[in-house]
Amino acid sequence: MLQNLHVKNLALIDEIEVEFGDGLNILTGETGAGKSIILGSVNLALGGRYSKDILRQGADYGLVELTFFVENEAQVRKLKELDIYPEEGMVLLSRRLMTGRSVSRINGETVQIGLLKEVAQILIDIHGQHEHQSLLYKKNHLGIVDAFGREKVAEAKKKVREAYREYKACEKELRENLSDEAQRAKELSFLKFEVEEIREADLKAGEDEDLEALYRRMLNSKEIAEGVAEAYIYTSEGNDNASESLSRAIHAISGIAKYDDRASGLYDQLVEIDSLLNDFNRELSAYGSECEFSQEEFRETENRLNGINHLKTKYGDTIKKILEYAAKQENRIQILEDYDRYMEELKERSAAWEAKVKKQGELLSSLRKKQAKVLEKAIEEGLRDLNFENVQFQIQFSQTKDYTAEGMDEVEFIISLNPGQPLKPLTNVASGGELSRIMLAIKSVMAKRDEIETLIFDEIDVGISGRTAQKVSEKMAVIGRGHQVICITHLAQIAAMADHHFLIEKATHGGDTKTEIRKLNEQESVTELARILGGAKITDTVRKSAVEMKELAKQSLS
Repeated sequence: MLQNLHVKNLALIDEIEVEFGDGLNILTGETGAGKSIILGSVNLALGGRYSKDILRQGADYGLVELTFFVENEAQVRKLKELDIYPEEGMVLLSRRLMTGRSVSRINGETVQIGLLKEVAQILIDIHGQHEHQSLLYKKNHLGIVDAFGREKVAEAKKKVREAYREYKACEKELRENLSDEAQRAKELSFLKFEVEEIREADLKAGEDEDLEALYRRMLNSKEIAEGVAEAYIYTSEGNDNASESLSRAIHAISGIAKYDDRASGLYDQLVEIDSLLNDFNRELSAYGSECEFSQEEFRETENRLNGINHLKTKYGDTIKKILEYAAKQENRIQILEDYDRYMEELKERSAAWEAKVKKQGELLSSLRKKQAKVLEKAIEEGLRDLNFENVQFQIQFSQTKDYTAEGMDEVEFIISLNPGQPLKPLTNVASGGELSRIMLAIKSVMAKRDEIETLIFDEIDVGISGRTAQKVSEKMAVIGRGHQVICITHLAQIAAMADHHFLIEKATHGGDTKTEIRKLNEQESVTELARILGGAKITDTVRKSAVEMKELAKQSLS
């Protein structure tokens, strides 16, 4: 459940905070008051796109925070699969919006926008003002069927995708390997030349790094030798060198070491230092010897490095990549040397995967059709609740021309809204208002299946009035009994059903205009209903109608 919404510095919003409740939460207000930006801010918090114009004038940033109370076990399990753990049942989603970038957080930890969207899909479903238009596009209907039957079809869809991926890979390999005998002979000759060049080099892993280090020492050998010699003078060979001075110090302190524990400890330290210095002198001498190179050694090293770098420019920028390239080309040589057998095996493999795609696709289609029958019935019942009294609704299946990663099904919703009329695609028979109600019926069915607790409807009442509006309001109230519903509306019939009624209005303070929101008490809710019914002038008759509408709503809910 969406418990709290906090918005700061967006459009006309300076700062607002809303505590939503269970059931049906209704938001009303004059046109232009900022109703849509309040619910739009929820979309922004969940990863929606924005432009810098959305920020309040003069503000450096905008902020949206959503606090959800999560107690549904299925939701908690899905969140944990994403490594999101509710804290005392709470999940806080926030997004800080700045010019050119945004920062998203879940429970205070910065996250990628993709994770934010995944979490949003678990917690909330938003029906935008124009979302019902998506029903006009047949390509979206299959997604609705699959979403409804998710648990039943998920494994079959996975197998279809896997088989399709392998089948397409075989088809691609077949196309890429079609060539005549002359082309194959030319390619074979070239590949053998490449492989022979690499194998003759007898490359060893890490060899280039060792050679480069040796080459650097050779280039700087004179300077290195002079530095080593000078250091050796100070530590071992010169007058008053460190080794001789340390020996005299050891001799001097050895005579007093027996008289005092502290002196004995200092003596032991000097002996250890002397040992370390002797080790250092041996290593320094050995390093100096290693830096003595002949011209022949230098030329051999330089030529070997040049040879390796030449291969790098042709076959890969590391020895590992060069050897991998050689192995790949050797595999290709084997194919070309036994081309007919290879092509025959490839065709057999492609045919086997095609058969598997067909088999898995038919199984998926069968599962979809079973789920579609259940969905058909549920949507048709929901449509009757929304004043489509004689509606017929069907989900029509046809087969795609080619195999796809989604199977072999094309799905289209067809409907008849009046007795005696044939079933036709939605785009041919449904108006904007009718599409809106059809989407509401689908959303209510999907909400039960998806276990999503919070549903948001932005002006679901577009294009409806009268008895139909009453039916929609009753449907919203029914959905509100099992879910939290947050709805922007212009219809008094829907607003009267509110469990929690909020008024959105513009207010001017000192020349500054702001959008504000407040929760209405019972009397204030009646006044707002009267405004919706009567417009600018609220008469006693209009107010009485508002009171009656509120009473009738209570009776229908009891």
